[in-house]
Amino acid sequence: MKTDAQRQDGVMAELEWEPSVHAAQIGVEAQGGVVTLAGEVDSYAEKCSAERAAQRVSGVKALAVEMTVKIPGYGKPTDADIARSVQTALRSTTIVPADSVKVMVEHGWVTLSGEVDWKYKKQTASEVVRYLAGVTGVSDQIDVKPGVVAGDVKSDIEAALKRRARTDARDVVVDVHGADVTLTGTVHSWSERELATDSAWGAPGVRNVVDKMTLVD
Repeated sequence: MKTDAQRQDGVMAELEWEPSVHAAQIGVEAQGGVVTLAGEVDSYAEKCSAERAAQRVSGVKALAVEMTVKIPGYGKPTDADIARSVQTALRSTTIVPADSVKVMVEHGWVTLSGEVDWKYKKQTASEVVRYLAGVTGVSDQIDVKPGVVAGDVKSDIEAALKRRARTDARDVVVDVHGADVTLTGTVHSWSERELATDSAWGAPGVRNVVDKMTLVD
């Protein structure tokens, strides 16, 4: 099992390795397996990249994010500018249905709401916004309202986990109630956790996925 010092060193090294992150602007602390990232970054996209870099490091059990996005004052887009950019970006993608997502911007923070029928469409909307100039954060409040629930969602998800799993897929337990899926059990990395939740969301008819999995070394 890694020590907190090893976790801290690992995250700092991964931030240095990630080309889209200015590692010198980010402070890293580790305590009890929880890593805290603090400091100022130049964009929301950079903040997301730093979070993902930390999650890639083995032994990181949880992540506390205290980074802030500081947009340079000169030429800084107004909330109206950002809202127009978000609407244009959403319309330009063929994945997110036109007018299915509503946009609100306050002090650079973008809130997305509305309904889509698949999780990947919800994710696409957030990812499109992430890289726009002036954005300081994104609240994704888009609901997933699927169509007909598949006959045996549990078996479909378990089969997907077996196809994709890097380790024993039996460590993840799938419980299905209607269109809601709960995942319990253990995973050994953030990537395994993401793989399991993505597998659950990939089943037709799934409306909600609750992640109760435990991350172990």
